[in-house]
Amino acid sequence: MTVSPEPAVGRGPLTIADTRIRARRQTARWTDAPVDVREAMDFWAFAAGAANVIMQLSWPQVGYGVVESKVDSGNLLKHPWKRARTTFQYLAVAVFGSEQDRAAFRAAVDGAHRQVKSTPDSPLRYNAFDPSLQMWVAACLFVGLEDTYQLLRGPMNTEQSEQFYRSAWTLGTTLQVREEQWPPTRRSFDDYWIGACAQVHIDDVVGGYLRDLIDLRMINPLLRFPFHRLLKFLTAGFLAPVFRDALGLSWSPAKQRRFEWLFLLVAFVNRFLPLFVRQGGSQVLLADVRHRVRRNRPLI
Repeated sequence: MTVSPEPAVGRGPLTIADTRIRARRQTARWTDAPVDVREAMDFWAFAAGAANVIMQLSWPQVGYGVVESKVDSGNLLKHPWKRARTTFQYLAVAVFGSEQDRAAFRAAVDGAHRQVKSTPDSPLRYNAFDPSLQMWVAACLFVGLEDTYQLLRGPMNTEQSEQFYRSAWTLGTTLQVREEQWPPTRRSFDDYWIGACAQVHIDDVVGGYLRDLIDLRMINPLLRFPFHRLLKFLTAGFLAPVFRDALGLSWSPAKQRRFEWLFLLVAFVNRFLPLFVRQGGSQVLLADVRHRVRRNRPLI
C-alpha cells in the first residue's frame, strides 16, 4: 500500500513563480522553428543536476526511498561517480535512445527498484513502482530541462512550448509512467505542477542527505574544496523558492543577479559551440550503454 505525500503545513496557495526558477530571459530566440527536448541536452544542463535531485527528493516518499534504499551500489553518497554516470545515462537513453535502448535500461532500473520499498520501521509508506511517485520524478526532469533550455535559448512561444512538452514524455515513459499520466497539454501540466509542489516537504533526515550532496561530502576533499561553493551557488540558483525554502538554502537579490548574468554569458557562448561539443557527452554515455548491453554488462 502506498499513500500520497502530505501537503506542507502552513503554506499558502502556490503560484508558478513559487515553483519555477526566475532568471533573466534572452530578449530574442535563435529561431521560431520547431523545438524538441533534445535541444535542452547541452552539457550545461549537467550544472542543474544536483538541483533536480533535490526537487525529486522533496516529495517525502521519494526522499525516504533514496535515503533508506538497500541498493548500495546506487547510493549517491557511497558511489557518487557511478550514480552520476547512471543518472545521466538514463537521460541520454530517454532523450536520444531507441526503443531497444529504453527497454534495456528500463529492465535494469526495474531490477533496482524492486528493492526500494518501505519497511515496518520506515516513517511513511513508499514503493518505487508507485506511478504517482514516478510521475513526480519525470515532471521534475521535464521542468529542469525546460528551464535550462529557456536559460540558454530564450522563451518559447505557445506552439513551441507544446512541442517541447510532448517530446519530453519519454523522460517518464522510459520507466513506468504511462502516456495518459502526463497532463494532456502544457497548460494543464502547470496545474499538476502547482498541486504537486504543494506536497513538497524536506525533513531533517532527507535534508541532511541533500546537504551532504551539495557540500560534496562524498568526494575527496581535494576535489571538494574548489568546487563545493560553486555547486551550492548553482544548485540554489536552479531551485525555485519552494524547494530552496524547504531545504533552508539562503538566497538574495545579489545572488540572483549574479546567477542571471552568469547564464546570459553562458547562453552567448553556447550559440557558437558546435553540436558535437554541446551534446557530445550524452552521445558518449549512450554509446557506453549500448556497449554494455552488447557485452552483457550491468547498466546500473
